[in-house]
Amino acid sequence: MNLVINFVGFQIGWFACVIGAAQSLPFFSILCALVIVAFHLYRNSSRSELYIIITAIVIGFIWETLLLSSGWLSYSLTGDSLVFAPIWLVAMWALFASTVNHSMAWLKGRWLLASLLGAIFGPLAFIAGETFGAVVFLDRFFALLSLVLGWAVLMPLLLWLADKFQNRFENMEN
Repeated sequence: MNLVINFVGFQIGWFACVIGAAQSLPFFSILCALVIVAFHLYRNSSRSELYIIITAIVIGFIWETLLLSSGWLSYSLTGDSLVFAPIWLVAMWALFASTVNHSMAWLKGRWLLASLLGAIFGPLAFIAGETFGAVVFLDRFFALLSLVLGWAVLMPLLLWLADKFQNRFENMEN
């Protein structure tokens, strides 16, 4: 049941962030993501959960800022003047991180599969976001290529980091 709650919470948060951004309601997106992540941390109060969420926020902020600076895509509410990734998108990274030790934990140690699934579903999430109006592909080919390659690395990286944090803090508690 916990895996279902984790998965459904992420899905609700994803839709809230994407629809909130597309409808010019970024604070709604951020508030929904914060509530879901806070609920997750309340239910899973280990330090490893907090560390993977903070780490994912930093990685996501850097990655999304690099994508934005490439000029291959643009996000809703950004205009031409935004230099950094929008906060609603960074909030989605916190949501995503909440799944790596739970509904996606079965991928730990299966690095090739995690890479393959990241390369498929990372870009698909952006394509879905495009249909809602949260992202615009300015150069579709290079945007999707960078998403495929990026998520092929980022998915196993986040799973590996979550595993390392979990092992580190379990050893400290014993």
